[in-house]
Amino acid sequence: MAQPLAISDATFEAEVLKSDLPVVVDFWAPWCGPCRMVAPVIEKLSAEMDGKVLFTKVNVDDNPQYAAQYGVQGIPTMLMIKDGEVVNRVVGAMPEPALRAQIESDFGVSVEA
Repeated sequence: MAQPLAISDATFEAEVLKSDLPVVVDFWAPWCGPCRMVAPVIEKLSAEMDGKVLFTKVNVDDNPQYAAQYGVQGIPTMLMIKDGEVVNRVVGAMPEPALRAQIESDFGVSVEA
């Protein structure tokens, strides 16, 4: 079962910007309640969309560079990145059906639940 990939400022470019797959980047922190609420949703979607969409997590406390670069001010913030470009941004915890629909729409993928 595919788990979201933990990435750092050092690996962000290689793992996210140069990915062949579209990427969901979850900017989060361990102390953030809504981040913890959305984590199981991210894990579930990561498993379902394995091979179609890459799910990644960036701990903003440990890796502030890209959070600052992309203007992340509230967490959780999810960036939808395709071919190195941000195609959408979701701020705040989103229920699974809404997040699934958003990802499918942004990336043109369809996944049966």
